[in-house]
Amino acid sequence: MRLLLVEDDDHVAAALSAVLARHGFEVTHARNGEDALRALLPTEREPFGVVLLDLGLPDLDGYEVCGKIRRLTSTPVIMVTARADVRSRIHGLNLGADDYVVKPYDTGELLARIHAVSRRTAPDDAAAAPDEALLLGAVRIELPTRQVTVSGDAVQLTRKEFDLLALLAQRPGVVFRREQIISEVWRTSWEGTGRTLEVHVASLRSKLRMPALIETVRGVGYRLVAPA
Repeated sequence: MRLLLVEDDDHVAAALSAVLARHGFEVTHARNGEDALRALLPTEREPFGVVLLDLGLPDLDGYEVCGKIRRLTSTPVIMVTARADVRSRIHGLNLGADDYVVKPYDTGELLARIHAVSRRTAPDDAAAAPDEALLLGAVRIELPTRQVTVSGDAVQLTRKEFDLLALLAQRPGVVFRREQIISEVWRTSWEGTGRTLEVHVASLRSKLRMPALIETVRGVGYRLVAPA
C-alpha cells in the first residue's frame, strides 16, 4: 500500500518511514501542506491508500490541509495531533478525517489504525438493494449512495461515521455492544479503538444536530432511538 506521510520533522519522518516500510508500506514523505496537496493530485501511479497527516505543519494549518485533502480525494486521512481534547478531534472529523492518533503514540496503535481505516467498504455497498433507504423521522439514510439527509438537508459524513450510523439505524432501539460496533465498523477487536468510537458518536450527534438520536447505554454500548 502507498502511504503519504505529511510530517515536517525529517528525523521523525525517517524513523517512521523505516517502520512503515518494514510492514509493507511504500511511503512518500511530504514536509508541508502544499507538498502534500501536490502529491495527492491525480497521476498514473496507484493512488495512496492512507494519508498520515501531522497537524503541526510549517506552512498551512493542519485542519485546513485536511479539509483541502478531502475535497481532492476520498483517501482515508489519519490526523496526528498533540491535542487530546474531544473538541479538537471532533473538529478534525467534521473536516473529513477518518481517524486520529494522539502524540505520543505507540507504533502498534498507529499500524492498527492505518489498517482499520484502509479496509474498503465497497463490497458491503454493492450488496445493498438499489432503492434501499432507512427513514428515521427527519433522517434519511441512503445505503447504496451513502448519503444522509436531515429534513432534506444533506449531511456530510466520513466513511466510518456513515458505517456507524447505518449499523445502528438498521435496528432502532437495539443496544449494540461496544465490542460488536468496533468489530463490524472498524473490523478489528483491538481495544484501543474504543476511544475512537466515542469520538465518532459525538461527531455524529453534532453533525446531525440530534444529540438524543444515539443513546449511550452505560457499561454496554449504544442504541439509536427512533424519533417519534
